[in-house]
Amino acid sequence: MTDSQANAGSSWRETSSRITRFHEAVRFAFPQRFAITVILVLTLGVAGLNAVEPLLLKYIFDGLVGDDPTRRLVLGLVGLGAFALAREVLVAGSNWLTWHTRIGLHYALLDATVGKLHRMPLHIQRSEGVGAIMTRLDRSIQGLVAAVAEILFNVIPAVVFLVIAAIIMFNLNAGLALLVLAFAPLPAVIAALAAPEQTARERTLLDRWAKIYGRFNEVLSGILVVRSFAMEDAEKRRFMEDVGSANRVVIRGVGLDQGYSAASNVVVAVARVAAVGLGGWMVINGAVTVGTVIAFLGYVGQLFGPVQGLSGVYQTVKRATVCLDEVLGILSVQEHLGDRPDAIELENIRGDVEFRNIRFRYSEDSRLILDDFSLHVRPGEMAAIIGPSGSGKSTLMGLMMRFYEAQEGTVYIDGHDIRELKQSGLRRHIAVVLQDPLLFNDTVRNNIAYGKPEATEQQIEEAAKAANAYNLIQHLPQGFDTKVGERGGLLSVGERQRITIARALLKDPSILILDEATSALDAESEHLVQEALERLEQGRTTFVIAHRLSTVVNADKIVVLGKGKVTECGTHSELMKLNGYYAGLVKRQHHGIIDNDDPTPPIDRRKDRGSAVE
Repeated sequence: MTDSQANAGSSWRETSSRITRFHEAVRFAFPQRFAITVILVLTLGVAGLNAVEPLLLKYIFDGLVGDDPTRRLVLGLVGLGAFALAREVLVAGSNWLTWHTRIGLHYALLDATVGKLHRMPLHIQRSEGVGAIMTRLDRSIQGLVAAVAEILFNVIPAVVFLVIAAIIMFNLNAGLALLVLAFAPLPAVIAALAAPEQTARERTLLDRWAKIYGRFNEVLSGILVVRSFAMEDAEKRRFMEDVGSANRVVIRGVGLDQGYSAASNVVVAVARVAAVGLGGWMVINGAVTVGTVIAFLGYVGQLFGPVQGLSGVYQTVKRATVCLDEVLGILSVQEHLGDRPDAIELENIRGDVEFRNIRFRYSEDSRLILDDFSLHVRPGEMAAIIGPSGSGKSTLMGLMMRFYEAQEGTVYIDGHDIRELKQSGLRRHIAVVLQDPLLFNDTVRNNIAYGKPEATEQQIEEAAKAANAYNLIQHLPQGFDTKVGERGGLLSVGERQRITIARALLKDPSILILDEATSALDAESEHLVQEALERLEQGRTTFVIAHRLSTVVNADKIVVLGKGKVTECGTHSELMKLNGYYAGLVKRQHHGIIDNDDPTPPIDRRKDRGSAVE
C-alpha cells in the first residue's frame, strides 16, 4: 500500500468517525427539533432586521437634505423604534426557547449516560473513581450543550446576516464593500492560529479536573483514615496545589486568548478607519451620499461581530468534539453483561443453586480464580464458603448474581442457566448483607424500603422488629424519619447492619448472601445481629462467606476453597474428623479448646425449614 493510499484510508476513517459523531449528536437533539426550528426562525428574523437596519440610517440621513427632511426623519425614527421593539421580542423568545432546548438536551444526555454508568463494568468505576467519572461527565455534557447551542443558534444566523449584508453593501457601493469585506477573513485566520492550543488546553483541563475531584472524592469518603493519620493539612495542600496548577493553565490560556482577541479587535478598528477614510473621500468627490457611508459604518459595526463569532467556529467544533468524544466514550462502553433478547423473567424462585464446572478469571492476563468449581445447594440449605483471601469466595457470589460471567461452566438457578434469565428479575430474588453495611443519606424508613418502595408502614416496622432494629429506631431523634447521614455514618456499624438486615427481610428473597456480615461487630452487636440473621435465614437458601467460624458451624455444607477448587466439603462434624484445613482453622480460632474429634453434631437448621427443603 502506498503512502497516498494509507493517507486516503486514514482520511476516510476520520471523516467516517466525524459523521458518526455528528449523527450521535443529532440523535440527542432530535426530540427538541420543533423548538430548534422555532429558534432558528426567530434568530434568522433578528439577523434579517440587523441586516436591514443600516438602510434605515441611510434613508434618514440622505433625507435630511431632501424636500421634506422632517417627515423622513420621523418615519426613519419610527422605523428604528419598530425594529428595536421587534428585535427585543424575537431575542427574548429565542433566548427562552434556547434555554428550554439546552435543558432538554442536557437531560437527554444525562438520561443516556447515567443509565450507562449504572450498567458499566465494575472494574472501570473502581479503576477511575466515581469522583473522576462524574467530574468528567458533568464538564463534558456542559461543554457539549454550550457548543451545540452556539453552533445552532449563533453560527447559522451569523452566516445568514453576512450573506444579506454582503448583498446589500455591494448594491450600495462595490468599492466600499470590497474594502470592508477584505478585512473579514483576517479574524478567521487569527482564530485558526489559536484553535490548536485552545483544543489541547480544553482536553488537558478536562483530564486535570477529573483527577483532582476524583482524588477529592476519595479523601472525603475516607475522611476517618485521613484524620487518623493527621493528613488533613497534607491533603488540603495537595488539593490546592493541584487546583493552582490547573488554574495556571487557565490563566495562561486566557492570556493567549486575550492576545488573539486583541488582534481581531485591531482588525475591526482598522476596517472601520479605512471605511471612514474611503467613504469620506468618496462623499467629498460626490461618488456616494453621506447616508451610504453611515450605512456602511453600521455594517462595519455589525459585520465583525458575526465574523468574529464565525472565526471561532473551528475552535467551537473542536471543543464540541472533545466533549462529545467523552460522552460517547461512556456510551460506547460495553455493558458488562447484557440480557439475551430471549431472556425470561422468573416470577418465583425456589432457591436451587448449582455451580457446574466453573472456570473464571477477571481478564485474559490475570490468574485463574476458579478452576473447575462445582457445588449444588438445594432450596433452604445453608452453604458456608471459607478459604484464604483471594480464593474466590466473593467471586462465586458475583457469578451467581451475574456481575461476572464464567469463561467455562454454568451457574443454574432452579435448573435454569442464569444467562437465560433477565438480570433484574434474578437479582430481585437475591438479598445481600455485606461486612460494610451501606445505607444511603436518607431516612431510616426509605433505607429499609429501598428494595420494596411500595411496602406499607406495617411491613417496614415488622421487618425492623425481626431485625432487632425497632427499639434502636424508636430512640433516634425522628424515629423512622431520621436521616442516617452519608453511608449511614450517623449510626454505629451494628445499627447499620441491623437496618440492612431489615431491608433484606422486607425484600423477602429466595436466596440470601451473607458476606462477612458479623466480622466487624462487637460481642453485644454480634449477638443482636446474629439473632436477626437467623430469622432472615429461615426458609431461604443461604450462602455465608465468613472467616469467623462460629457463624458457620451449623451450615448444611461447609465448602473450603483453595486455589479455585473445592478442597474440603461437608458438615462441621465431618470436616473436624478430616483434621484438614477447616479443623486447623477451628483449632487456631479457639486456641485448641475444641476437640477435633468432638462427636457432638451441630444444630440441625433443617428442622426449622419445613417444606423449603427438598
